[in-house]
Amino acid sequence: MMMSPGQQVIQDWYQRKNWEQFPFQREMEEVYLSGYSGLLNAPTGSGKTFALFLPFLADFINKHPDYKTRQNNGLQMLWITPLRALTNDIRKAMQEVCDDMEIPWKIATRTGDTPAAEKASLKKKLPEVLLTTPESLHLMLAQKEYPKIFQSLQVLVVDEWHELLGTKRGVQVELGVSRLKGLSLESGGLSPESDVESRGAKALSQKLKKDLGLRTGDSRLKIWGISATIGNLEQAAEVLLGVDFPANQIKMVRANVDKKLDIQSIIPENIENYSWAGHIGLKLLPQVMEIVAMSKTTLIFTNTRSQSEIWYHAILDNYPEYAGVMAMHHGSLDNELRNWVEQALHAEALKVVVCTSSLDLGVDFRPVDTVIQVGSPKGVARFMQRAGRSGHHPGAVSKAYFVPTHSLELLEGAALKEAIKRKIFESRDPLLLAMDVLIQYMVTLAVSDGFTANELFDEVKTTYAFADMSRGEFNQLLDFITNGGKTLAQYDEFLKVEIENGVYKVFSRRVAMRHRLSIGTITSDMNIRVKWLSGGSLGTVEESFISKLKPGNTFWFAGRSLEFVRIKEMTAYVKKSTKNKGLIPSWNGGRMPLSSQLAAVFRDKLDEVAHGIEKDIEVKELRPLFDLQKSLSHLPQSHEFLIESFKSREGHHLLFYPFEGRLVHEGMASLLAYRISRIRPASFSIAMNDYGFELLTDDDVPIEEVLEDTEFFSIDNLIEDIQHSLNANEMARRRFRDIAHIGGLVFTGYPGQQVKNKHLQASSSLLFDVFSEYEPDNLLVRQAYNEALAFQLEEFRLRAALQRIQTQNIILKTVERPTPFAFPIMVDSLGREKFTTESLEDRIAKMARQYGAEGVAVTEGKKKERKPGVVRKKGF
Repeated sequence: MMMSPGQQVIQDWYQRKNWEQFPFQREMEEVYLSGYSGLLNAPTGSGKTFALFLPFLADFINKHPDYKTRQNNGLQMLWITPLRALTNDIRKAMQEVCDDMEIPWKIATRTGDTPAAEKASLKKKLPEVLLTTPESLHLMLAQKEYPKIFQSLQVLVVDEWHELLGTKRGVQVELGVSRLKGLSLESGGLSPESDVESRGAKALSQKLKKDLGLRTGDSRLKIWGISATIGNLEQAAEVLLGVDFPANQIKMVRANVDKKLDIQSIIPENIENYSWAGHIGLKLLPQVMEIVAMSKTTLIFTNTRSQSEIWYHAILDNYPEYAGVMAMHHGSLDNELRNWVEQALHAEALKVVVCTSSLDLGVDFRPVDTVIQVGSPKGVARFMQRAGRSGHHPGAVSKAYFVPTHSLELLEGAALKEAIKRKIFESRDPLLLAMDVLIQYMVTLAVSDGFTANELFDEVKTTYAFADMSRGEFNQLLDFITNGGKTLAQYDEFLKVEIENGVYKVFSRRVAMRHRLSIGTITSDMNIRVKWLSGGSLGTVEESFISKLKPGNTFWFAGRSLEFVRIKEMTAYVKKSTKNKGLIPSWNGGRMPLSSQLAAVFRDKLDEVAHGIEKDIEVKELRPLFDLQKSLSHLPQSHEFLIESFKSREGHHLLFYPFEGRLVHEGMASLLAYRISRIRPASFSIAMNDYGFELLTDDDVPIEEVLEDTEFFSIDNLIEDIQHSLNANEMARRRFRDIAHIGGLVFTGYPGQQVKNKHLQASSSLLFDVFSEYEPDNLLVRQAYNEALAFQLEEFRLRAALQRIQTQNIILKTVERPTPFAFPIMVDSLGREKFTTESLEDRIAKMARQYGAEGVAVTEGKKKERKPGVVRKKGF
């Protein structure tokens, strides 16, 4: 097959590098040059960046033989990534390719970390390739005369699309894509440097192509997503491209690279003495450090920022020789610190990095040869992503170790390996009708050049997120941004957009400035910057943590012992402390629930255990625990649903084991408690983990009588019963706070002058009450209730779990004391009590003595003289 000039240049470049194109890279080149858009499915470390960037260069070379001298080409490629950290590596790789090929281009980045002077420079002269984030794309759309920025754009690439899909940032991308597609159609599909062609002649040309059976395109702009493997790739492509994109113009390119994974679980010695309940896994620190010592560079992944701080501190305390060759990386650390860590990894100057999901994605760290995952990642795709950070180049073996933080997590380790073997990956369900994001987007367009209602409605309807939006709903949003809706019309604060000659625009400079500062969908507790008294920033912690500190208190952050001095203008000033003890910050959103797919494979593994099948080392090692569970109670098979009951001085305990994840269990526990109370009035205390939940009451529950009711696990009247069983208003109120923030109902403040968190909560709560009373059909209130059901309770999974339980045999066991399945759930209940003067560690130990249980968790507040690990108790 004859190569085009661009393909020949690319081929020559590969030969000079002594590299060979993978089949999927050749396929990607072919479909790109044929004019298709679509989705590239490729694992991390497989060469996916080059797979898209090089065909784009080939296309440009084909169109411009003078590519080596051609200047001022305008923005040709826009590359969107979910993390700012990704842009630096991608930019360097792209710039190196251009330099090698003597293409005089500038590859630039524009993110929240980009200095103001550089942003101003980008406005004056755009690079040919710009790497940015969803938020920065919308900031570009908020600029006056923004269409000029994109007038020469040839391709939009959305990297790590699986991370954005199903989130409000993903909806931001969908809306941005719809606008860029609209601009491309408005320009008639012509590049500025192309020969002028009338729209009529272009239409005739398209008709001739169609008559001849050739592919026609309704848009000059190519749109490509890059995604790791998820369970709904075809849907992911549709969400990105929009419901109006012709199916015959979409291609799915799969890498099918057989990434070799070497996954091993770290097995605790004397598993029967290992913790039954969750802690932070530090008992296995010696085994972890043996692996680190044998590896060149290791990433230790933890699930939360707090855990990364704890592990860093523990390693430094117990292995001081690693000082200087160890670092920490998480999203709350200062950008300069994170950049230093990334550069040090590249330079092979670090032996070990303790990190979170901030290093999950496609940053290229080729020196990394080992990954250690502390605690269950709760999802197959997430574990694959992290495991792929080691051996991060084609053909290399990825070595990953799984460190359980308690006994049953070992079975999750076996389930992870099985799911990867069977290629079972989570789907990412797209988010629908996120009205708060659409309101923000409408004001964004009004801040720049304005919009007309009919054109915007037609354009937004092309997105997957808003394909089902009615014109009536859209008109409500228009009324909301111009008149404040039915409720807020008397308050000038909410009248942001004006209409002039049918164009919706923002004329107030104050409104425009405040809106640009608020663009984005990432909401969390208010962040407080942590700085040295002498100058220099360490990063950010949440206001709720800092508010508990008094001057002189010590806390650990960024791997340092810090003394809190004072807070001023949203900045906490600190100085170095020599104390070894101190608080460790916690951040909201730390607990991830077990994914539906991993939960299903976990239940399969449990069924194997019940049938005596021991093909996994993890199952063999857990045999003493399972034998104890069987002798005290029962090991449920796949067709069985286990319920345990026993009495203690705390009351009557009922324990249910759906093995569906903590969010589903939270909803199911409240639902079943409500249904029991309809038979016999009772008050319940509820605790749950990923494996089951506990209902604790003072009174004896006639559980046999309850189970005779065929409606007990029914999905009939499910939503109504959920609303009765839970404080639905309070759940929706919590969701509304973020919705109000994104939708621009509350302003978080100017840089350095943020509004206090309690004031934001009060403002959003007041608005929720006003809407609920005077405007019950308000779209944002309705969205808050829908989000509470979908995200906080995972109502879809709850419904499916109840249907499954209805087909199973109910096994009711009355036991004398907590079983290995029950004990971790009861430990969870200890952390929920409001007031106590005892540490959680002491209370767990007391409970263990009470029930004669061994294998008890040590929590974060360990005394210094104790080695990291568990407190062992005899007698069970």
